[in-house]
Amino acid sequence: MSNAYSVPVLMYHHVVPAHGRISVTTRRFAQQMAGLARAGYTSLTAAQFAGYLAGEPVPRKSVLITFDDGYLDNWVHAHPILKHYGMHAVLFLVTGWIGNGPVRPQAGQDGPLPDTPDHAACSRLIAGGRPDAVMLRWSEVQAMQADGTFEFHSHTHTHIRWDKRHGEDAAAKRASLAQDLADSRQALAERLGTASDHLCWPQGYFDADYVDVAQAAGFRHLYTTDAFGQNRPGNPPRHIYRMSMRNGDLGWFNPRLWWARNALLGPHYLAWRAWKRSRRK
Repeated sequence: MSNAYSVPVLMYHHVVPAHGRISVTTRRFAQQMAGLARAGYTSLTAAQFAGYLAGEPVPRKSVLITFDDGYLDNWVHAHPILKHYGMHAVLFLVTGWIGNGPVRPQAGQDGPLPDTPDHAACSRLIAGGRPDAVMLRWSEVQAMQADGTFEFHSHTHTHIRWDKRHGEDAAAKRASLAQDLADSRQALAERLGTASDHLCWPQGYFDADYVDVAQAAGFRHLYTTDAFGQNRPGNPPRHIYRMSMRNGDLGWFNPRLWWARNALLGPHYLAWRAWKRSRRK
């Protein structure tokens, strides 16, 4: 096996019929997954990706597909598309938002589909105490896991930014985060039989305290929203780069994969993008 030079990690949230904030339409998502399949990409598991960072080889064209939060549209729309194209994704669940109840219809089945609103509407319903209207249920999580389209890891239990909640009180921040992570691990272990060492930061935020608490809680692979680097063998697993996926066609999608994987020009391109971002602040 000729090992991958780097593995792009793709970040999705919503897959919905109509485009909105941090969403990709079902049409575009199907195009992107079809493009990966046609180009011969292997969609890695979290364990394979962890092995790669530790020095184990993976196919030259490898990618890690990730989703954040655990929205209902991941079951209704993303799951059937991933299954159709033989792709596998990693989903970071906010475990406190996941409810109970029977599985709901998904695309491709007869009958009406549940409503899958935009991100703003999802946030309002969650804040209003109605997460079941827009979030996954454990029955759907288990069905997706059984089908092999998704595996599930921690995105904390509450999605709260404890640095904002506690301000300068570092001890309170650390204690609250530790409990949040413990609750998440417990929910995953009880519902799915295991809790891994993979964690995605809510809202992409972390600081030295966050990293220390997460590592003490047993999390070793920490996923960021930092897009300005390549995931390569030997990289520290506490800082995993991810590319935010937009509602782009293959003319947008393929070049970004190329830059993320390119050994010669990729690092320079990503450094230039990081410099551009810094100039806008």
